[in-house]
Amino acid sequence: MSIKPISDLRRRMIEDMSVRNFGEKTQQDYIRHVERFVTFLGRSPETATGEDLRRYQVHLTASGVQPTSMNSSTAALRFFFTTTLGLANLGQQLTRVDYPRKLPRVLSPEDVSRLLEGAPGPGLKYKAAFSVAYGAGLRAAEVVSLKVSDIDSKRMLIRVEQGKGRKDRHAMLSPQLLELLRAWWLQCRSEGWLFSGRDPFLPLTTRQLNRACKMAAEVAGLGSWISPHTLRHSFATHLLECHTDVRVIQVLLGHAKLDTTARYTQVATNTLRTVTSPLDQLALNRSKNKKDDPPK
Repeated sequence: MSIKPISDLRRRMIEDMSVRNFGEKTQQDYIRHVERFVTFLGRSPETATGEDLRRYQVHLTASGVQPTSMNSSTAALRFFFTTTLGLANLGQQLTRVDYPRKLPRVLSPEDVSRLLEGAPGPGLKYKAAFSVAYGAGLRAAEVVSLKVSDIDSKRMLIRVEQGKGRKDRHAMLSPQLLELLRAWWLQCRSEGWLFSGRDPFLPLTTRQLNRACKMAAEVAGLGSWISPHTLRHSFATHLLECHTDVRVIQVLLGHAKLDTTARYTQVATNTLRTVTSPLDQLALNRSKNKKDDPPK
């Protein structure tokens, strides 16, 4: 087998990912994982064996690599060996790691209000941005990517372009959120990005949004664990507690699988508290039967 220079393989892998419409971040992550494997291997990956892949995964585990990173590495290497090198038998030898998934942490509606009021100034920029994350359930990257033209006040919708998975969708636009966004627009008068960064021609970054969220949480006396994504989690949980159909929430969040959305049913505590235990139901039935018994 002829050994091609690594740069040729890199180019071919990028072409393979581009044909399949992989996002830029996914492409960067996949290339990085393959480069780390090649560094470990010390030779062309075309000469790799199943034992080399096993040794590499043992190495990652011994190095303390977290399960999520392990699985990202597995996905990247599987793609590389199966698609770019045409060695599907090797790709299938890579192992994914099962791990317990933590339930999302959410805020109470009262704590959300405190967080919004603690948003740093000047102006309404961050309060409006946080309100979009909570009021429409958008991810941080989706919030900062919004343009003024994405706010459809006639249909009361927010257009989300190229969200996670490079999919477009519509999010809800409540009257109160629209009012706040209009107040923010009167301050910024932007014709492009709804939330611009320090450079008005560039959007706010997720890092800046996250930093502002930490500041707001500190002002509100809330936990340091809070991030813009906490507001998205809270959006989904509070909708469930108001008895919104989980499939509607799935569409609003842009989840590909209902299982992902269904996780929020485990943290919707108000909903859980309204469920009658089978044990209590026995007592209710006994009480009902006694009332229905004919008098002797």
